[in-house]
Amino acid sequence: MSEIKFETKVQELKHSVLREVSSLAFDGNMTTGVLDIPVKIIPGPEPTTRCCIYKERAIIGDRIKLALGGDMANPAVVEVIDTACDECPVTAMEVGPSCRGCLANRCRHACPVGAISMENHRAVIDHKKCIVCGRCMEACPYSAIVKNQRPCERNCPDNAISMREDNHKATINPAKCTSCGICTYACPFGAIMDKSWIVQAVNLLKGSRQWNYRVHAVVAPSIAGQFEGCTLGQVVTGLKTLGFCDVHEVAEGADLTAFREAQELAEKGSLYSSCCPAFVSYVEMNFPALAHKISHTPSPMVMIANRIKEREPESRVVFIGPCVAKKHEFRLGKTRGAVDCVLTFEELEALFDSRGVEVDTLEETPLDDATPFGRGFAKTGGVAAAVTRSLQEQQIDFEVKPVVCSGVAAIRAALLKDSRGRLEGNFIEGMACERGCVSGAACRIRSPKLEAELMKYAKAASHDSICSVAEEG
Repeated sequence: MSEIKFETKVQELKHSVLREVSSLAFDGNMTTGVLDIPVKIIPGPEPTTRCCIYKERAIIGDRIKLALGGDMANPAVVEVIDTACDECPVTAMEVGPSCRGCLANRCRHACPVGAISMENHRAVIDHKKCIVCGRCMEACPYSAIVKNQRPCERNCPDNAISMREDNHKATINPAKCTSCGICTYACPFGAIMDKSWIVQAVNLLKGSRQWNYRVHAVVAPSIAGQFEGCTLGQVVTGLKTLGFCDVHEVAEGADLTAFREAQELAEKGSLYSSCCPAFVSYVEMNFPALAHKISHTPSPMVMIANRIKEREPESRVVFIGPCVAKKHEFRLGKTRGAVDCVLTFEELEALFDSRGVEVDTLEETPLDDATPFGRGFAKTGGVAAAVTRSLQEQQIDFEVKPVVCSGVAAIRAALLKDSRGRLEGNFIEGMACERGCVSGAACRIRSPKLEAELMKYAKAASHDSICSVAEEG
């Protein structure tokens, strides 16, 4: 990893901030050193991305706040960086060049507030009246009217993002936000960022030497292919170089979840998977009458953490994965105490870089705790396949009829059917990120090839029985 590659400039800036904060935390120089970060990252004298270096430094300063945990009074895991959110046009309906000023005037008649008039044989929208309902867009036979919507607002599957009336900056409604993190990647200006617990992770590692406890790292299966030019065995060695005493597969926790969820499904007859915290939050927020169908079996992250702490009660556990929503899950009352900190793959890269750990030069440390089915949890359909396999291994006579949902749109469609008694299935596997965790919001790399890397990783597992993994504890 001697040469770090980024897909976007946003990732590069985020990495720079996380790396500097991590380095200061390791060196114990946070109090005064943090003030020097903006100038170090933006030396000037010429700006590279904004109008002036002072604005660029101000944005870096706000990124530092989020790298230190953000606004503790704000329950949302993601926050809007106000200084960075000012470049996008305000959401509006716009008439394009293909407008023919046709005789029918369907757009004008469809508008419920009279915001459209015809001038010089062309439709004109009065934006003071327009309520952005989109009816004119639907009515136009030439597709001449488009909805000019901000990327964050357009990509938010929860409709949790809107524009403030006073300054037209984005704002996130915590009551609607499921912490999926899709907006953090969707915003081309990097104006939305997830809060980081990277300093807490560093303090856990430093404290383990002082207070004589052990810190375990648990890595999600979607790590396959995330660190280009490095094997998983080298990443494991890199984690130990940072100070983690041991590294475990979250896929082992997935096998434990599949084992118990299979039993729960057979007992209840109908069930929703519990592995994706954004899916769980979506059900609880939008379909509360169906929330009782969510599996009571803990997610794989919590299952493996509980197993570790049963063996070592005084140990600490740090989850490392592609998921922003896990940062919300680990602080919930029902999971608190199992996981002590959550990091993303992006943050792990910053940890390595802050300590000068060249992962691609390290020896390999084997990691083989789970079955192919546990590792397969990271892709769409993997949970359903593991639960089906677990039922077979336990010889439970129950027919699974899975409804696999990739993305929130598919989740909503399935939940609407179930709320009306029309769902043709008995087990909803919900993944807020399309294609599953391999496309998580905090992945370093996003590529269709990652699913192939995951399947290669899954096939390499030496364990073949979910029951045997479950019974090891």
